[in-house]
Amino acid sequence: MADGEQTYDDARARLLEQMLVALAERIQALAAAGQLLERAPELMRLVGDIKSELFHYEVRITYDSPEVAENRRIVADAQREPEAGWDAPGWTPDPEERPEW
Repeated sequence: MADGEQTYDDARARLLEQMLVALAERIQALAAAGQLLERAPELMRLVGDIKSELFHYEVRITYDSPEVAENRRIVADAQREPEAGWDAPGWTPDPEERPEW
């Protein structure tokens, strides 16, 4: 997946706004010319493009940047590894190595 599809920055949000405004203007122009239904295939294509982009905008918070994805991977790996230390299986504390409290 390309970086542009993984994140949704301000520039992409502005583009989506422009697409919505352009669709509204096109609908108004076709309505004024009495061609709204005759141009249904064109409108279906425009609506489909915008619907796809709206979907990406809506779920943008589920996309991770490469840095965030790497951080999530590190945390997941750490959670899968057994913890070493006092409770590690098979470990018996040496009384001489215990800290004095």
